[in-house]
Amino acid sequence: MKLKEEVNKVIKAAFDKAGIEAEPIGVTEATKPEFGDFQFNGAMALAKVLKKNPREIATLITDNLDTSGILAKTQIAGPGFINLWLNDDWVAKQCNEAKNDERLGIEKKEDPIKVVVDYSGPNMAKQMHVGHLRSTIIGDTLANLLAFLGDEVIRQNHIGDWGTQFGMLIAYLEEQGSDGSGSLRDLEQFYKDAKKRFDEDSTFADKAREYVVKIQSGDAHCLGLWKKFIDISLGHCEEVYKKLDVNLAREDVRAESFYNDSLAKVLSDLDKAGMLSESDGAQCVFLEGEEIPVIVQKSDGGYLYATTDLAALWYRANVLGAKRISYVVDARQGGHFKQVFRVAKEAGFVPEDVKLEHVAFGTMMDKNGKPFKTRDGGTVKLIDLLDEAVERAKEAIKNKADYSDEEVEKIAKIVGIGAVKYADLSINRESNYIFDWDKMLSFEGNTSLYMQYAYARIQSIFRKYGQEAEGEIVLTDDLEHRLAVMLLQFEDILKKAAEDAAPNQITNYLYELVTLFMRFYERNPILKEEIDEKVRTSRLLLADLTAKTIKQGLSILGIGVLERL
Repeated sequence: MKLKEEVNKVIKAAFDKAGIEAEPIGVTEATKPEFGDFQFNGAMALAKVLKKNPREIATLITDNLDTSGILAKTQIAGPGFINLWLNDDWVAKQCNEAKNDERLGIEKKEDPIKVVVDYSGPNMAKQMHVGHLRSTIIGDTLANLLAFLGDEVIRQNHIGDWGTQFGMLIAYLEEQGSDGSGSLRDLEQFYKDAKKRFDEDSTFADKAREYVVKIQSGDAHCLGLWKKFIDISLGHCEEVYKKLDVNLAREDVRAESFYNDSLAKVLSDLDKAGMLSESDGAQCVFLEGEEIPVIVQKSDGGYLYATTDLAALWYRANVLGAKRISYVVDARQGGHFKQVFRVAKEAGFVPEDVKLEHVAFGTMMDKNGKPFKTRDGGTVKLIDLLDEAVERAKEAIKNKADYSDEEVEKIAKIVGIGAVKYADLSINRESNYIFDWDKMLSFEGNTSLYMQYAYARIQSIFRKYGQEAEGEIVLTDDLEHRLAVMLLQFEDILKKAAEDAAPNQITNYLYELVTLFMRFYERNPILKEEIDEKVRTSRLLLADLTAKTIKQGLSILGIGVLERL
């Protein structure tokens, strides 16, 4: 249900009837129940155009508003605001249609596009750590959201698998013998050991440099070792992805090496476009208004990240046919992407109608406001963090019910992983955030556990009822009306979150929805014997639609629900 769009249609009809030639910009959700369900605040802007008093314009609009259908009543407030209340029967009808639809009445886009979402991006030479967490979670949610709304989403995991360090790594892998799986169990240690050999043994260092050249020239032996290293490294990443329950697969990997053969063409095309300049032996692009150039080839002939990113942009726009390309990358890379996007557009690598966006995010901090580290100052491995989340979840739920050991394991995984993901997604992605175990595993506040508990509570209502609720939603008081209207706003929230690449808009909505439902549940009894059966059925159906909305919202965030908690 595009609720705001429906309200806008009614306002537009009033404009047409009143002879106002303008779009009804200014319809927003009301901030308080006493202001109605929606407010129209566009009269002030129209005052300049129509040369009339805003309140006079508001009166003109309300006099021509149809209150026989979607609207129940209107009220002019302040200097020219129009408060709008939706009709109970109309709202109930929309909810009844939503409850019978597996998509809850949310339509897929009429004009879907191809969208590339680039996220996670682990380094093949190191174990995945907490620095990869935000990109992975935010990117996966954005991909889930866009796919749910109907776009064709192409997930891309851009990994670093090319460059001078790989000569060192495969030379050391060769020394270890066997299949390498044992020595690569701890990638962090493997890298340190290889670097130590490189720094201390000149013969080994020469061999490593020689292997770099051989990899780049296609030597079969060195490429075989390189592929083995990448394969085992990706296996480590896939273990994390499975535990984190994100939708990244091996086929989504587009490594730096994939674009290697296109890098020379990037330079050639930039040169043809008249954008290439030499500076201290390096090939650069100088952008108007920018002091620092974009270096695309070093003086020694080596290429840089910018070169690979330009090749990737060309491929994604022209081969994959993407109309929106989203890079879910640390905010500190903002300057890099701003320049690369500009070069890509000015060079014609990407058509003007393609949206390029850097979905930036801040840093995860500890309780002291410092970057999240281990107690000894080391990097926290992501797999260890997720394992700890599951263990802490066991402690949080152990006294809630009489669970079997098997149930504890299943529930703790859903709760623990959900807590980590929700805590990240519930803040403005561009902000740094404090990682706090106690807060994220709380049954109160804006946490996944609060959402999961609300869902489980609704399921318990139906278990006690013991049968299907068959009938229609009929709204009998203000609280039921507000809950129903909020349920119908779900599609508007999802569309805005997709447009802004802002998962926290979904979590904010879910928190407000669950908080309102809890108030409804406390004030409006459902299972008491003295309740009229039609009222009971209606409230059961409202509760069921609430549960389905919670489940769908959490599913988009990549978080599971529980039937019992």
